[in-house]
Amino acid sequence: ITILYFSPTGTTKKALRIFGNKLAESLHTDPIQEMDLTPKKSREKKYCFSENDLVVLGLPVYAGRVPNVLKEFIASIQGGGAKGVAITLFGNRSFDDALVELMNQMKENGFQVLGAGAFVGEHSFSRVLGKGRPLPEDLEELEEFALAVAAKAQEDDPSADFSVPGEFPCRPYYTPKNMEGEPVNFLKAKPVTSSACTDCKLCVELCPMDSIDYEDTSRVPGICIKCSACVKFCPVGAKSFDDVGFLGHKQQIETTFIEPKKNQWFI
Repeated sequence: ITILYFSPTGTTKKALRIFGNKLAESLHTDPIQEMDLTPKKSREKKYCFSENDLVVLGLPVYAGRVPNVLKEFIASIQGGGAKGVAITLFGNRSFDDALVELMNQMKENGFQVLGAGAFVGEHSFSRVLGKGRPLPEDLEELEEFALAVAAKAQEDDPSADFSVPGEFPCRPYYTPKNMEGEPVNFLKAKPVTSSACTDCKLCVELCPMDSIDYEDTSRVPGICIKCSACVKFCPVGAKSFDDVGFLGHKQQIETTFIEPKKNQWFI
C-alpha cells in the first residue's frame, strides 16, 4: 500500500496516514509506503504503479477543484492497473467538483478506483474554519472508510462502479467573494514578512513551489498558491497576508461557512 499526498499544512498527510495504516492493518499487508508530493522536487519524478499495488492519493481542495498547479503532475501518475483510492481534504466550505475530478483522473491514469472520500481539514487560510480538523472523530470515520475499502479490495470483483457528488466536466474554479458578495481576485497576493523574522529559513523549506528567496526570505519571486504553510508554521508568526481581497474573502468564508461540515465517502 502506497500513500501519496500533497499537504502543505499537514491535514491531508494526517488523514492519509490514519487511513493507510488502518487499510494495511485490515489487509494484513506490509507497513505503508509514504510519498510526500509537497516538496517541488518530488513532483519532478515519475510515479508508475502496477496491478499488485494499492495506491491512496490525497490532495487538498483549492477553490472547489484539484489544485491547478498539480493537474499536469497528477495526470502523469501511471496506475498500471493498480487499485486506487481518492481522498480530498476540504476546508469546511465545499469540495464541489474536486473529488469527482480526482477520481476520474485516477481512472484515466489506469487505476481501478475502489473508493473516494472528502474529509474536512482546517482551512489553509484560517485557524477557525474547520479548526483542528481532522479531529479524533474524523479520524474514526477515516478508519471506517478504510475498513470498507479493505472489504471491497478482497471481493472477487472489486470493480463495482459508484458515483460521487460533483459535476464532470468540472465547473470553473470557485470565485472568491468578499463580505459584500463581490468577486475578489488575489491570485497575485504574496505573504509579507514582519520584523519579527529570525531568518530561520523554515518558510523556504516548507514552500511547495520553491518560491521564497533563500537569501532574503521576505522576497517571494516565484508563484504563491496561498497554501499558507509559511504563515501557519512560522515559529515567530512573522508571515501574513495583507492583500485586501484575500483578507475580505477570508472574513467572508469564516463568517459564512463556520457550521461544521460532514465528511462523505463513497464505495
